[in-house]
Amino acid sequence: MLAIENLTAEVGGKPILKGLTLEVAAGEIHAIMGPNGAGKSTLANVLGGKPGYEVTGGTVTFKGKDLFELEPHERAASGLFLGFQYPVEIPGVSNVQFLREALNAQRKFRGEEAVSGGEFLKLAKEKAGLLKMDMEMLKRQVNVGFSGGEKKRAEMVQMGILDPDFAVLDETDSGLDIDALRVVGDGINSIMRKSDKGVLLITHYQRLLDVVKPDRVSVLADGRIVRTGGPDLALRLEEEGYDTVMEEAAA
Repeated sequence: MLAIENLTAEVGGKPILKGLTLEVAAGEIHAIMGPNGAGKSTLANVLGGKPGYEVTGGTVTFKGKDLFELEPHERAASGLFLGFQYPVEIPGVSNVQFLREALNAQRKFRGEEAVSGGEFLKLAKEKAGLLKMDMEMLKRQVNVGFSGGEKKRAEMVQMGILDPDFAVLDETDSGLDIDALRVVGDGINSIMRKSDKGVLLITHYQRLLDVVKPDRVSVLADGRIVRTGGPDLALRLEEEGYDTVMEEAAA
């Protein structure tokens, strides 16, 4: 579903990704782990098309098409969802308004009919329920006054409503307490663990992977994938740290 080949990218003239190769198949949850500064968030932002990140080489195909030929909004409408490490606030715009406009904009791009107000509210209530969010929360301004956990849950509600084919989730567990982590993890499973969807799950910690169990785990270090394995690789990283695993990979 997502194929990355020898990807290089830089930020402000500084090389960050240095020949990254990775594939994620439909029906797969692939976890990316690595030390700070390895390039994990850069990878997510490059895939999402965030300004300021310059691709200098390599290819990325999404569902068989060149991802870099698409503008960010076209990537989203084509089924790619980017979950941010730090979701932004949008004062003056309610979650309900924002989400309905986003959904119908994507549907219009795909040549589909707009969702009516009643249909949208029914859908929003269903997805909010998965994340244990009260509809009153969705009537508030986007992320304004939300705690870290509330922001992440609201973002997962957004993912549920947009129903993407592929999700790139950048440290979704950041700032979550134990209870919120379970709720968000269960939400990811309910929305994305399906045979026709894929997930690239970026995280530092095993605790999220105890809930959202990955099919494969890759270690990203110095802009490259240096090791790929099964779920047991994440457990080794938790127990032994990155240095030991990376030294083995280099041997």
